[in-house]
Amino acid sequence: MRTQVAIIGGGPSGLLLGQLLHRAGIDTVVLERRSRDYVLSRIRAGVLETGLVDLMREAGVGERMDREGFIHDGTLIANGDEQFRIDFEKLTGRHVMVYGQTEVTRDLYEARDAAGAVTLHDCRGVKPHDLDTAAPFVTFLREGKVHRLDCDFVAGCDGYHGPCRQEIPTEVRREYEKTYPFGWLGVLSETPPVADELIYANSARGFALCSMRNARLSRYYIQCDLSDSPDDWTDDMFWDELRRRIPAEAAERLETGPSIEKSIAPLRSFVCEPMRWGRLFLCGDAAHIVPPTGAKGLNTAASDVHYLYNALKRFYHDRDDAGLEHYSETALARIWKTERFSWWFSSLMHRYPDQSEFDLAIQQAELAFLRDSEAAQTAMAENYVGLPY
Repeated sequence: MRTQVAIIGGGPSGLLLGQLLHRAGIDTVVLERRSRDYVLSRIRAGVLETGLVDLMREAGVGERMDREGFIHDGTLIANGDEQFRIDFEKLTGRHVMVYGQTEVTRDLYEARDAAGAVTLHDCRGVKPHDLDTAAPFVTFLREGKVHRLDCDFVAGCDGYHGPCRQEIPTEVRREYEKTYPFGWLGVLSETPPVADELIYANSARGFALCSMRNARLSRYYIQCDLSDSPDDWTDDMFWDELRRRIPAEAAERLETGPSIEKSIAPLRSFVCEPMRWGRLFLCGDAAHIVPPTGAKGLNTAASDVHYLYNALKRFYHDRDDAGLEHYSETALARIWKTERFSWWFSSLMHRYPDQSEFDLAIQQAELAFLRDSEAAQTAMAENYVGLPY
C-alpha cells in the first residue's frame, strides 16, 4: 500500500488529523492497534476548548456536537462550603463545549467511513522505518500477514505506550516527567448533573469534581490514594465521600444511582522533546500528558493536530516545508503553557500528603486571590477556554 500520510493511532487525534487532511485533498491511512469497539468504549474527558470546537467544524463533523453539546460559559470553584464562579464569557468572550470524547470519536469514524478513507484496526507490531530518509514506510501484522505501507510522512498519534516516540533516538530525545502522589476515582452514572456547570472542589478531605456528559449522564471524581482499587469503593462509599467534599447545598441536590463505570486514573505530567524527527511527527499523548484537572488532554492533542494539519497542507498545496520544519517548536511552545496551567490548577485544588501548614495556608491564599481578583480569574479563564493557536 501507499499513502501520503500514514497515521498511527485511531483515537480522536489521529481521526481528526485524517479527516482534516482528507478535506484538503491529502490521502491518509489510519492504523489502529485495537478494535473499533474498544476505541469507542474508552471513557475520557468531555470539555472541548474553543479551538477544538472550531477544528471539528472545519473537519465537517460539528453538526451533532453543535446540536447535542452543552455550552458552558463558566465554571464553579468550591473551597469547603464557599463557592465562586469563573465567568468565561464575561472575562474572555468565549466558552467551552461539554461533549464526550467518545462522541467526538464516533463522529470522526462516521465521517471517515462516509469518505471511504482507509482505517485498519487490529494492527499488531506496528513499526515505522527509514524515518530519517525521504522514503519512510510502516510495517504491521494484520489478519496473520505482514503488510507494508509506504508514505511521505508518519504521524504518531499512538499514545504514550505506542511505538512512534521510541523511534526518536535516545541521544536526541529528552523527556520531562512529574508524577502526582494521588489518583482520581471516577464514577459514571445515569443521573442528572448536580449543577449546570462543572464544580471543582477543594476540601479538607481532598479534591472532588462534579462533571457531566449530558442531561442524564454525570461524571464524578474524588481524589484517592494511588494504592486504592475501584473494588475498594462501593457505590455508597463513593457517594458518601463525594457529599463530604462538595458544598452542602450541592450535596443536598445530588442525585445518586448505580455506577455504570468506575475506574482510577493516576495523575502525571509528561513532555517529550522534540516532537519531530525526520519524517515522523508526534501528536497528543505520544508526546505529552497532563493531569486531568482542567480537561486539557484531548485539547492539547487538538492543538498538535492544528499545527500539523496546516503544515502538511502548506507542504502539499504550496510546496513550502517551513511549517513542518518548525512544527515541534511551535507545538511545544503552547504545550508547555498548557502543562503549566494543568500543574497550577492541580496544585491549587488537591491536598498533598506532604503538605505543611505553610503550604496549606499558601493554597488557601491562592484560592482567596482567585476569588477576589478579576485579573486572576481572567488568566484562569483564558487558559480554561483554550490559549490561541
